[in-house]
Amino acid sequence: MVQQPPLVVTVRVDLVLLLLTLLSLWTRLSWLGRPAAVVFDEVYYGQFVSLYMKRVFFMDDSGPPLGHMILALGAYLGGFDGNFVWNRIGAEFPSAVCVWSLRLVPALCGALCVPLVYLLTLELTCSRWAALGAGLLLLLENSLIVQSRFMLLESVLIFFLLLAFVSYLRFHNTPDSCSRFCWLLLAGASCAAAVGVKYIGIFSYLSLLGVASLHTWNLIGDRTISHLKLCVQCVARVVCLLVLPVLLYVFWFYLHLSLLRRSGPHDQLMSPAFQASLEGGLSRITRGQPLEVAYGSQVTLRSSASQPLPCWLHSHKANYPIRYENGRGSSHQQQVTCYPFKDVNNWWIIKDPGRQELVVSSPPRPVRHGDLIQLVHGMTSRFLNSHDVAAPMSPQAQEVSGYIDFNVSMAPQNLWKVDISNRGAESDSWKTILSEVRLLHVNTSAVLRLTGAALPDWGFRQLEVVAEKQFQAQSSSSLDWTVEEHRYGTSQEQREREAELHSPTHIDVDRKVSFWAKFFELQWKMLTVKQEDTEHKYSSAPLEWITMETNIAYWLHPSTNAQIHLIGNPVSWGVANISLLAYQLLAAVYLLKRRRGCKVLPEAAWHQFVLLGCVCVGGWCVNFLPFFLMEKTLFLYHYLPALCFLYVLSPALLEHILTHLIRPTHRQALCVCVLALMACVFLSYRTLCPLTYGSPELSANQLQGLKWRESWDILYRHR
Repeated sequence: MVQQPPLVVTVRVDLVLLLLTLLSLWTRLSWLGRPAAVVFDEVYYGQFVSLYMKRVFFMDDSGPPLGHMILALGAYLGGFDGNFVWNRIGAEFPSAVCVWSLRLVPALCGALCVPLVYLLTLELTCSRWAALGAGLLLLLENSLIVQSRFMLLESVLIFFLLLAFVSYLRFHNTPDSCSRFCWLLLAGASCAAAVGVKYIGIFSYLSLLGVASLHTWNLIGDRTISHLKLCVQCVARVVCLLVLPVLLYVFWFYLHLSLLRRSGPHDQLMSPAFQASLEGGLSRITRGQPLEVAYGSQVTLRSSASQPLPCWLHSHKANYPIRYENGRGSSHQQQVTCYPFKDVNNWWIIKDPGRQELVVSSPPRPVRHGDLIQLVHGMTSRFLNSHDVAAPMSPQAQEVSGYIDFNVSMAPQNLWKVDISNRGAESDSWKTILSEVRLLHVNTSAVLRLTGAALPDWGFRQLEVVAEKQFQAQSSSSLDWTVEEHRYGTSQEQREREAELHSPTHIDVDRKVSFWAKFFELQWKMLTVKQEDTEHKYSSAPLEWITMETNIAYWLHPSTNAQIHLIGNPVSWGVANISLLAYQLLAAVYLLKRRRGCKVLPEAAWHQFVLLGCVCVGGWCVNFLPFFLMEKTLFLYHYLPALCFLYVLSPALLEHILTHLIRPTHRQALCVCVLALMACVFLSYRTLCPLTYGSPELSANQLQGLKWRESWDILYRHR
């Protein structure tokens, strides 16, 4: 009997990678629950985490929802129920809140960035010594440790950026096999995740696409590859790096909208149709409303231009002043405004000009695109009117009023044409919530619109509504109105009608809004609805980041000198800046010499040098330069993704210099200098640890000794 050979399993372990990973986990995860208080931007992200726990809808105009969902995952795993008020920095967490679980996912992502930098350096065809240097620079970077240890998103963003580049370069460097396409899939998914965490990730995604495009162009020029294989390679790149990221980006929002089904604080930013699709809020008011607007319908009309707060077409028993403060005259008729609150005076009745009835007939006669109507104010019975009288705040437009017959030569002009701007066909009926309608004044061809200007005290500071010629209207969205609340009127008498307006009736109608409609509306709102940016004590300009002129006080103990600051490792920061400058100088020299026909580098070394610049210098550029064009409040932590690419560049460039530019007799001396420099990096890290972890507490004199720059804001109490 022939003896079968034993089953042998061979496992190769990179001990350097393993050691870096363990050290990174220790530096990022140790004492993760301290301090047990809200730290800096946790007060911002924590609100969204609580809303996820309660399934309440929100919209963050600063970025897509994936980052918030990742933070919410850690909170969910720790049993957090969302019942915590994130109202101030330094607020103590109750004992029932598992603080470490709230911060676990960002800390893990931050810890995994260190081995990813090590692997990225190897994929750039550098030695393990260079990879070790890059890993140590990231490992001992105080600012990255601080940013990783709290419920913040920069470490998550950096993790996906590094994973995308490592995966793509592993795909590019791996010999032809089917398994290599798994790395390409991972690269595309990581790009989608980076963009899904913060929109700034799109610049790194475009940078990776640029590198992939260069590689694909070189592949097309390789005549040793068959046409079929070339097509497969190109299609795979398109699918994995273009199609997959788009699909995943949409999927992040599908998850977001599927999880958040309840009405929340940001509902008013969205359209009535979007609001009505959520549980509670507007849906409680609009549930069961008639779908088609008919003659005799009682409606409230919301302006599509009212941002960020909604407002409704409104009138009340007050007239325009006979003369305004500037001497211009008015019609002295009843005021028509836009009012940003729910009010019984927001109700209007759709009237057929050919009939006197103000009730819905049986069966109801729907109002369609192109029909002529009159709008009667529900509480005062005044007709919506416009005429050739200048509006109070916008004299280039016509006044809109509730018509009062003063027995003067001013006939009523109260006919309006219904123009459904989002209609599917010319015969479409006017639908509650779904239809966006423009009201065209028949006599003057002007269109009813909200200007947004606030009226003076005589107008109760409500917003101005005018009729303006269409060619003068600045924005199409300011012309649209949507029926938000709707009921079929049944009372002809004024007193009965007023009681009816206070107690609506409903007819059951089922209405749903598709995911795609909600997705595209949410995208548009995120791009157009911007919260006002205010100056912050710790805000800074991009140029201040390079030299670390600024810091951020993340947490201060209420009674001792214990504190946590976002401060980078000054030695590592300086090494990164010198490396960036050195690469640019070397690249200029190399290009000039190659132009003159003098090749000082072997072709393989030149290609490695170019790839290093594309990935590292390019990564720094796309993560830093766009901030010069952004009109938003900026902080030091915005520089951290760019800094990581410089930490890859520094040891790789040093190895390039040692290998190709330094004589062998001088290499030993340079290696000694490098070791001394790394010792300085460690000492700098160790010295700043009390400001990184908030422990141990230092005396006022010790804290004053850590203020290495006058611009740093380090606070201390004398005892």
